[in-house]
Amino acid sequence: MTEPATQAKLDAVEVRNPASGKVVGSVPNLSAAAVEDEVKRLRDAQPEWEALGAKGRAKWMRKLQEWLLDNSAEVTDVIQSETAKPRADASLEVPMWADLINYYGNNAEKFLADDHPSPHSPLAKVKSLTTAYRPYAVVGVITPWNYPLIGPGLDVVPALLAGAAVLLKPSEVTPLSAVELARGWAAIGAPPVFAVVTGRGETGAAVVQNSDYVQFTGSTATGRKIAVACAERLVPYSLELGGKDPALVLADADVERAAAGIAFGGLFNSGQVCISVERVYVEAPVYDEFVERLTKNVSELRQGQDDRGYKFDQGAIATHAQLDIVKRHVDEAIAGGARATTGGRATGVGTFFEPTVLVDVDQSMSCIREETFGPTIPVIKVADEAEAIRLANDSTYGLSATVWTGDKARGERVARKLEAGAVNINDAFANMSSYALPMGGWKDSGIGARWGGPSGIRKYCRQQAITSPRLPTQKKELIWFPYNPFKLKFALGVMRAASAQGKRRFGL
Repeated sequence: MTEPATQAKLDAVEVRNPASGKVVGSVPNLSAAAVEDEVKRLRDAQPEWEALGAKGRAKWMRKLQEWLLDNSAEVTDVIQSETAKPRADASLEVPMWADLINYYGNNAEKFLADDHPSPHSPLAKVKSLTTAYRPYAVVGVITPWNYPLIGPGLDVVPALLAGAAVLLKPSEVTPLSAVELARGWAAIGAPPVFAVVTGRGETGAAVVQNSDYVQFTGSTATGRKIAVACAERLVPYSLELGGKDPALVLADADVERAAAGIAFGGLFNSGQVCISVERVYVEAPVYDEFVERLTKNVSELRQGQDDRGYKFDQGAIATHAQLDIVKRHVDEAIAGGARATTGGRATGVGTFFEPTVLVDVDQSMSCIREETFGPTIPVIKVADEAEAIRLANDSTYGLSATVWTGDKARGERVARKLEAGAVNINDAFANMSSYALPMGGWKDSGIGARWGGPSGIRKYCRQQAITSPRLPTQKKELIWFPYNPFKLKFALGVMRAASAQGKRRFGL
């Protein structure tokens, strides 16, 4: 990131630890003009970066990987300072960066290699066909506050390896980790093709208005606005938006594993994960046992402000506004007849909310209909598999889902009936470490996908079609001007013979 003294700034943005309310840093609130200037610098530097080739770019990414690993303790301190995550949660973000760099660094050259498709007909065989992958000059990446380091990495890594320059706009709630990332990029002496711009809404809007491709992760409401802005500029975009991910616990499931997996899948990072389990449908024969085991698992979680000691399982909610949503969902559910088997209250300290299991919930409640993004797990009893599928699909969201069953074939059959971009069978979050698979939402959960093997890096490229002669060329082609009736009739006859079926090949 360019030194703040050289940037057009508005007011500063204070960053607070949500557990204590303590100010832990500040960043510039950059103007639209400052963002535009940064994009110009990135655009100037990008051609040389592209010219390095996939191998050359991968070498720089390896150096960044080394810097992150060498400084992982300090970087994790920064993550904790602005998120109040438990140390265990925060410590995962640097290794995930390293893993992602390994995957795309090892495969970038292969994934970006030219394709040479076969001609579709005998006539077309006179040409050699090539699809080349050329990066967009500047990719704008806008990320939310729940994963301030790996969140950007999910898209920054493949975009840089594709050959694009990248402009990252982190959430104003948790920008300090992104600033650390920019510091690492500068420390290794990397080419000036990665920059971080900090600020509020105007800053993010300027990223959208100046980038050649926009990758946004965040709320559905903001995603709609970004889609409109990109459509007006005719620039491509990809959106990972809200989720309300269901878990289906079938009667033949290993209930102990399901209760443990759903406790983790619903409450990891205090439920502030795009693919958190946010509603659970349990077949009646195992409902009571499941609720008992889930309640026990959740009630034993340790909550508090962590240091480097790995003392706690649950941290704070990122903002007071998010805490208010969690409280409202729980309060409305209880007012409507639900009950909390454990938790159910804000602790009164910082933005902590007790990890909560809700039962006697119905499908109409806000804790089922709206994204909560907090440490709550509402559970609904269903009569059978069909009802579980119907209620799971009864949502405007479709990011991911989990199915818990003792029969793999049944799990895969149920998975194919769910309206979700990813389904994990007998596991939670498994698709988050499966880079060969696409990660994208259906319905109001987004447009496009990240990862998916070659697609995850090619999405940041423009496809360029190239044809070249396979045979020696003549002075003129048969159908070039001026039209010659004999030559034209011959050419049309050959085309008909090559494309038609049966006697129609000969005009009969």
